[in-house]
Amino acid sequence: QIHHGLCEEILPRIPSQSVNLIVTSPPYADQRKNTYGGIAPDNYVAWFMPIGDELKRVLHPSGSFILNIKERVVDGERHTYVLELILEMRKRGWLWTEEYCWHKKNSYPGKWSNRFRDSWERLLHFTKSRKFDMYQEEVMVPVGDWAETRLRTLSETDKRRDESKVGSGFGKNISNWVGREKVYPNNVLHMATECYNRGHSASFPVALPQWFIKLFTKPGDVVLDPFIGSGTTAAAAKRLARNYIGIEKSEEYVTISRERLEQTPYGIDANAPSEQSDLSELRGSADSAVPQRQTGITEPKMPAFESLTVRAGG
Repeated sequence: QIHHGLCEEILPRIPSQSVNLIVTSPPYADQRKNTYGGIAPDNYVAWFMPIGDELKRVLHPSGSFILNIKERVVDGERHTYVLELILEMRKRGWLWTEEYCWHKKNSYPGKWSNRFRDSWERLLHFTKSRKFDMYQEEVMVPVGDWAETRLRTLSETDKRRDESKVGSGFGKNISNWVGREKVYPNNVLHMATECYNRGHSASFPVALPQWFIKLFTKPGDVVLDPFIGSGTTAAAAKRLARNYIGIEKSEEYVTISRERLEQTPYGIDANAPSEQSDLSELRGSADSAVPQRQTGITEPKMPAFESLTVRAGG
């Protein structure tokens, strides 16, 4: 379901604890002025927190919230509104569980007097409790030959170390991974930017929400994006046989999203492997170009808000 309107007005209609995962990229401070009016950096936290409170209400206790955001430069220095937002989210009961880094492999070149080109963005992971749904095996990556290469340079003591001296558990016996085909990924996602709609400069690649949807949900779960834009998160959810809710202020983008989703096959990627470093190559930017092949999965009708439920037990 894609809903046209302000998320401040539509979110209250969603039942409490009915969403398993929230993935979104809200307008950055003073950007997307034509669409969202532009929010001054000093006012960003005050603008976002009423939305954040509603997101917390609709999220299932075992759910996750992935927030794609980045500080902008103001008067020659990075503004602190993202850091202030994190602190305020924690005051409101959110747990700042993890932070992922999106490395944009195709960032625009340029030259600035006091910095280099910006090639990464934050992906903040918030939860409501320390016990949340996470399916790490769904995003494992090929091990490659790094283990054998590294083992050749380590002493026998280094190979066997199981714990760091400070007791943090950081040190691990890497020899355990020799001969395995897959390992768990790190928290840096190497993905090129892409735009389904060339007029929407803020789109992240479909592979980005796809990765988090695989990591934090099961088929049939509910994924929410309150700033859906051109429908990228919803397209990723549909391809993975998840239900989706999108909210968008712009009528133009609502139309684009709905048309895009009509052409997006349901469940086509439900059993596809995840490649952390290669996801950006999946089918380019035009999801609608994917052939309509049979998947063996029938798309269910998304329930209305009034009857929306999530998978029991979390």
